Amino acid sequence: MTTILRIDASVRRTDNPVAAYNSISRALADSFVEEWKTVDPDVEIILRDVGMTPPDFISNDWIASVFTAEEERTPEQSALVSLSDTLIDELDRSDILLISTPMYNYGMPAALKAWFDQIIRINKTFTFDLARGDFPLEPIMSGKTLVLLTSAGEFGFEDGGIRNDSGHLSAHISTLRKYLGAERMFEAAAEYQEFADERHVASVASAQAQARHIARELA
Repeated sequence: MTTILRIDASVRRTDNPVAAYNSISRALADSFVEEWKTVDPDVEIILRDVGMTPPDFISNDWIASVFTAEEERTPEQSALVSLSDTLIDELDRSDILLISTPMYNYGMPAALKAWFDQIIRINKTFTFDLARGDFPLEPIMSGKTLVLLTSAGEFGFEDGGIRNDSGHLSAHISTLRKYLGAERMFEAAAEYQEFADERHVASVASAQAQARHIARELA
């Protein structure tokens, strides 16, 4: 049975009284899951809503805890890393990583970055060995597929687009995905939200269709 880890990063819901306030990225993820279930109704979905329930930011004491051998940690240190352990277990159990996120200030929301910081952890998702030379980090997990569904107020962040040097959301996640064990990455993006014109309507429709297409291809 396939297991999908769904991570939603938007602070917006999808049931606002004013439809324009609804989260587009969450709606894309809903479409993806709905389409997947038409092919594979028994798929397991692990939901991690970091937009509504943000993970803790890492701290000085958290870093000290993860660099302390598990058997030597104090009860306080074990408590500090318990959320990280849970998040890494969810990641480890999954086959498909479904991340839905808006672009905030040209990058990822703070809550999503906090999730990455909690799970990219030495001896859990990567090893470190200076014998490897200038590239001492090596991912531990492998064989997963990442699906990234995004929304943005502006447009043109793709290669060759008018803002291709400004968009750091997809590029950052693509850099980090190897530490998630994601060997493949698929994307669908809805843009033009701030313009609220026919281009936005078309972009959302295209992203919805692409999300469903990706689901059918992977299921």
